[in-house]
Amino acid sequence: MTLSRLALAISFMPAALLAAEPYVSEPLVITSGRLAEPQAQTTAATTVFERADIERLQVSSVAELLERVPGLSIVRTGGAGSQTGVFLRGTSTAQTLVLVDGQRIAAASSGTSSLEFLAPEQIERIEVVRGARSALYGSDAIGGVIQIFTRQGEGQGLKPYARLAAGSDSTYQRSLGLSGGDERTRFHLGAALDETAGIDATRDGFGANGDDDAYRNRSLSLNLSHRFNDDLQVGVSALDQRGQVEYDDVFTGLLPTTDFQLSSLSGFVDGRLSEHWSSRLELGHSKDQRDTGDDSPAAPDYSFFSYTTYRDSVNWVNTLTLSDNQQLLVGTDWHEDRLHSSTPFAEDSRWNRAAFVQHRYSGDTFSTELGLRHDDNQQFGSENTWNAALTLPLDDANDLILSYSEGFRAPTFNDLYDQWYGNPDLQAERSKSYELQWRSRYSGTGSLQASLYRTDIEEAIVLDENFIPQNVQTARINGFEAAVQQELFGWQGNLALALIDPRDRASGHTLQRRAKRTLSLDLDRRFGDISLGAGWRAVSGRYDDAENQIEVSGYGLLSLRAAWQATQELGLSLKLDNLLDKDYAEATYSTANGRFGYNSAGRTALFAVTWTPQL
Repeated sequence: MTLSRLALAISFMPAALLAAEPYVSEPLVITSGRLAEPQAQTTAATTVFERADIERLQVSSVAELLERVPGLSIVRTGGAGSQTGVFLRGTSTAQTLVLVDGQRIAAASSGTSSLEFLAPEQIERIEVVRGARSALYGSDAIGGVIQIFTRQGEGQGLKPYARLAAGSDSTYQRSLGLSGGDERTRFHLGAALDETAGIDATRDGFGANGDDDAYRNRSLSLNLSHRFNDDLQVGVSALDQRGQVEYDDVFTGLLPTTDFQLSSLSGFVDGRLSEHWSSRLELGHSKDQRDTGDDSPAAPDYSFFSYTTYRDSVNWVNTLTLSDNQQLLVGTDWHEDRLHSSTPFAEDSRWNRAAFVQHRYSGDTFSTELGLRHDDNQQFGSENTWNAALTLPLDDANDLILSYSEGFRAPTFNDLYDQWYGNPDLQAERSKSYELQWRSRYSGTGSLQASLYRTDIEEAIVLDENFIPQNVQTARINGFEAAVQQELFGWQGNLALALIDPRDRASGHTLQRRAKRTLSLDLDRRFGDISLGAGWRAVSGRYDDAENQIEVSGYGLLSLRAAWQATQELGLSLKLDNLLDKDYAEATYSTANGRFGYNSAGRTALFAVTWTPQL
């Protein structure tokens, strides 16, 4: 409780500085409104990580970045490459939409996205929109939207780079790339190979669970765009991640491995058709494949299973400028999922088509946003979702935003079509959210976002006593979150705090695997060619079961990092994670020997050399 009170006090420290000059440096974001706009103009709470943040924080996984988002907690079942759950604003992993360059990447079978397989070396930026956005994106966007953009080229000649890193647990990272272009054409081509001997994911000696679980990931990315003139631009992007991850089978004690492939391909045509009409057409294809079996000759009878999702999509978004202060967004979406599996399903494909419209008004005394989307799904029928927002400027540096948003999540193929445990009568999960935001931009070094929200979820899908999914759960989630950026004595600080109360309304129990309190603090400073940084992450305890009988303890982790730009072309960096060697778990499992917590990495170090030759 002391931690929560301290963090709450820190989050309101900037209030005394509100009379200073407005903070004007704002990045452009796309995900909140499906069009490029300054972050200050978005109505949804949004967190942005640029390429510079990825390099400054020296992260080795997407999860390391996402843990810095207020209201987002991560649950892993082991080390690198292990299954990673994302709980955004108290919602489940499948209730958050994940996009890569605009393409959905979730598996149609489970509804979860394989964030653990995405290499940070291939990422240009990540935008995290907190709160329901189904009125723009349709299914899955109950907790919010995470959009990942692959690395892009720069229009200033050729810029090659190479990076080598080595660290604890026989970890090796290699990457190289080339970017460049001119005023009209830009490109980036990158390749990376990550390998680690890993850690032992499990703590007991059941079966063969005493070994370390290795991880290997090969990745390629391509981004190419060309602007024919001021009114027409085309582009294509591709990302391919494939490799193998070992894990412990807590049921049989064997040594299974998963061969995976996660890929996306997208292309766009972006044109200005008139002074008042801009249009963007996107075509996309994604693939999520997992083949699991036991490579050991000692277990020839271990059954092999495979799940592969293929998804094709078409998105058309039009922006109409009605007047100087009115804008209309009109669009259509279509996608089709196809599931290839070694396990029989009653159905193995379905399509979804949708149309949406959103109106925006921007005035001196208030601004509004009102949107509606209609989805038509081949399996469960139609769904309508709304969103509305009112922005009230208090002065040049402070805004209040009141908003209402709806969300829904379509049942997965496992929920509907599994031959033994499927329920074809399931309906979509639905949510309604109410939110009050305060945003402040002050001086040239600080900003504050604070939110109070409530989300009600109905028809949530849970398993009954026979493991058959049913629309029976109702949930209520109350939350407060704050994000502060502030320079203090030359140090740049970034604080993210969240207090969440997610409950099953029928039983009164806390929803499983949701941490009620999270805190992330990063401090960084440059001293000429040398930069130093530290990070602190604190997570409260959580329950690992719906009945709240199994509690996982909270923990705090400290990390240190340093970088030295030795020459114009050569940079060195060092990062120490879990500096205090904290022994903690984020989830539990059961075997014949009892219940245990999954292992997490102890104290680790990673040293990297980056070469950027000047051509």
